[in-house]
Amino acid sequence: MVTRRRGNRIARDRRGGGLLGCLVPLLVITIIGYFAVHASDAALRYYRFRDAMQQEARFAHHPRRTDDMIKQRLRAFADSQGLPIEARNVKVYRTETRIRISADYSETIDFPFFSKRIDFHPAAERIF
Repeated sequence: MVTRRRGNRIARDRRGGGLLGCLVPLLVITIIGYFAVHASDAALRYYRFRDAMQQEARFAHHPRRTDDMIKQRLRAFADSQGLPIEARNVKVYRTETRIRISADYSETIDFPFFSKRIDFHPAAERIF
């Protein structure tokens, strides 16, 4: 730090634009963090639901695991995660060598001045 003597007072050179120069970036970071937290809740639910689909696809070749059982388990999982009702519409496509599980739903994320609707399309596929 550089100090200069001016008369009886010592003046210190400061870098930056003062108090507002520091508060504005902090305010911007806080706003971005607020939006990220709200959006990350929906993303986390999506990734958990997709992971459950991958788990079901991984064990789908077991003879006792029917398509109806898979749908029932994924519907229960969607309910437990608080996903919208349309996420319960799970589709299972199975052939002798492949299974594909999917669902489509959308969530609305409310922010202070606007709302954003996001469409999600979780899916899992497995080849036996």
